[in-house]
Amino acid sequence: MTASRGKFITFEGIDGSGKSTQAGMLCNWLKEVLRPGGVLRTFEPGDWDGGPLLRRLLLEGAGMTPRTELLLFLADRAGHLDAKILPALEKGVWVVCERYTDSTLAYQSWGRGLALKEIQGLLDGCRFPKPDMTLLLNIGEEAAAARLGRRGELDRIESSGPGFMARVAQGYRELALMCPERFEVLDASMTAEAVAAAVRGRVEKLTGGRK
Repeated sequence: MTASRGKFITFEGIDGSGKSTQAGMLCNWLKEVLRPGGVLRTFEPGDWDGGPLLRRLLLEGAGMTPRTELLLFLADRAGHLDAKILPALEKGVWVVCERYTDSTLAYQSWGRGLALKEIQGLLDGCRFPKPDMTLLLNIGEEAAAARLGRRGELDRIESSGPGFMARVAQGYRELALMCPERFEVLDASMTAEAVAAAVRGRVEKLTGGRK
């Protein structure tokens, strides 16, 4: 299977929805479907050479205002795109990314209360490319919190509380309604294997039906 440009797939959802698990399972499947070296798995924030410092600031820093948080996420994304995502796509590699622009909208607008129009204007000004498909892992806040509790210590954003995460979840649902041509909403409360099967069913539309 060949393509002049790779496909760009993003996973979204509140903390504890299973993005890392599903991204890994999808990439394992895509490696069997695509040419060798045809898929790149990555994540935000921080998965590029200059990203670890920004990731530490975002997930561990203290006294950060919502505006500062927003601008740090945008800076990280710009570096991530330039260093990793865009070069891969231009080579025909498929990119599977955990979190992207929809996380910024859901967390910083619905979650933190910054104006949606202003954030969208910044995203448009940065000319961040849109994903070919966004897989939204939809799960109740209590179930997600239970998963996080089993994982161990929470980071700064995960510690923002149930009210915050409920607002973020609502943001994701509304974003999916705004962009139905791009979003695929999946029930993330199922077993990991069942969710992975549903993910593959949606992504097959991009692979031309190859299994």
